[in-house]
Amino acid sequence: MPAHTAPAMDDVTAHFNPMAPDQLDNPYPLYARLRRERPVFYSPMFDLWVVTRYADISEVERDTARFSSVGALDARAEPHPEVRAVLAQGYSQFLSLVQSDLPDHTRVRAVFGKALSAQRIAAMEPTIRATADALIDGFLRDGKADLIQQFAYALPGFIICDLLGVPRSDMEQLKRWSDDKTLLMSATAPLEQQVQSAHGFIAMERYFREQLHERRRHPREDLLTLLVPQSLGGTAPLSEQEAVCNAMDLFAAGHETTTGLIGNGMWLLFKAPEQLEAVREDLGLLPNALEEVLRVESPIRGFFRTVMADTALSGVTVPKGSRAFILYASGNRDETQFTEPDRFDIRRAEAKKHLAFGKGIHFCVGAPLAKLEGRIAFEQLLRRLPGLRLRTDEAPVFRPYFMLRGFEHLPIAWDVPA
Repeated sequence: MPAHTAPAMDDVTAHFNPMAPDQLDNPYPLYARLRRERPVFYSPMFDLWVVTRYADISEVERDTARFSSVGALDARAEPHPEVRAVLAQGYSQFLSLVQSDLPDHTRVRAVFGKALSAQRIAAMEPTIRATADALIDGFLRDGKADLIQQFAYALPGFIICDLLGVPRSDMEQLKRWSDDKTLLMSATAPLEQQVQSAHGFIAMERYFREQLHERRRHPREDLLTLLVPQSLGGTAPLSEQEAVCNAMDLFAAGHETTTGLIGNGMWLLFKAPEQLEAVREDLGLLPNALEEVLRVESPIRGFFRTVMADTALSGVTVPKGSRAFILYASGNRDETQFTEPDRFDIRRAEAKKHLAFGKGIHFCVGAPLAKLEGRIAFEQLLRRLPGLRLRTDEAPVFRPYFMLRGFEHLPIAWDVPA
């Protein structure tokens, strides 16, 4: 479809809007129709070519020459001059692992490989478990809580602070700045809010630049020390700009996926009480159950690419210079890949085929940490909160984000231990 042509209102593609209330609640019937009728389509609302089938998404992920990740998370619209004026106080471009192509990607990923080695992640298990228990201790006697606000945000937030080497007391401020970064990507919020978020984004840049310079003077056993560039006396083959941007991205990635995994997973189990009981009785089912959660309710709805050459996907030519959105949440329910794809099944044999962490060179470097945090979170919640259930006096609230799929509030209750 030419970029200037809007779809007719009876065209299924006209309904694609991840932030519409019905799609926040349940977008999957629409995704199924799109896979059948218009698997690759242009959305004039978002100026995006949306890719919905598993095979096409996998091809885009593998073909880094024709589908570039550079600038993948830049705002989808030109910022207002007032916003640009604020952003001009910082770096002219955001350079990070997820927004890089070969060969830069290999150079940057090598730094994270050291920081997120299997040995280092395994060694974090006692700290993660102690942190989960401390959070549960804070509301255990109340008999009710907001799982997201009182647990699922804080657990991965504290752990990523530990990994970076910044105080846990800074987590709330860093989270607000990270939300500012997410809001700027859409460029659709009211101008006053965009300007405020731009100030937050610049403050986050300055925070991590100051942290890196502090590590240059006083190295520690943390990720920020590993990110100190060689030009500043460190070991990382990065520019200062790359080091700062990757620290910002790591904070965001280090908590968003796990927060979504915990909230989405608990919600799915509440809706399938027999499977919740099975997991409660046998925690050994958790690793595969978490893979199925990632498939059925992907915390990252999808990701962006820039199209570098005209490319045919499912018989549709996606033109050079356009922007593509690979819809993981649709590919993870593709009927050609998964039997009864809308059914949540903690014992599903092919659950690990999901796309929630991406594929190819951009497979999420923090996936093992997210899975470890998720497993421990569920173990401790199910062990310590008997009769854990969804509250009926308050409704869950989904986050109104384009890229992310998860809850802002998930009210839970349990039987207070005697």
